[in-house]
Amino acid sequence: RSLTGLKAFSQLEELIVDNNLLGNDLRLPRLPRLHTLTFNKNQISFALLDHLAEVTPALEYLSLLGNEACPNQLVSMDKDEDDYQRYRYFVLHKLTKLKFLDTRRVTQWERSEAEARGAFMKVITDCVSQI
Repeated sequence: RSLTGLKAFSQLEELIVDNNLLGNDLRLPRLPRLHTLTFNKNQISFALLDHLAEVTPALEYLSLLGNEACPNQLVSMDKDEDDYQRYRYFVLHKLTKLKFLDTRRVTQWERSEAEARGAFMKVITDCVSQI
């Protein structure tokens, strides 16, 4: 599973790649105009965020629903709203230009919290249950 063909689309502004079993080994080409990206229901964890920050400088809307990176009670019963909020702070710390994350607008309060404490808000995933 690869998106290497995107190199030919350097002016791409929106990309929806939901339900494609994409994982952290994914490497996108530099997409300087990409402002909307949805990776819903793939196999993405936090490892991809640094890469996205590097290759999508104009990114304003990102959705990671249904991925390991995005904790919610629909995917894992041991996750709650606090876990989801920590996830938002961490993602906003990495991708500072986002205006929307998943289905919610980024608030000024979230942006301030992400700047101050986002680096420490990475949500721990339970790898033991997968053994």
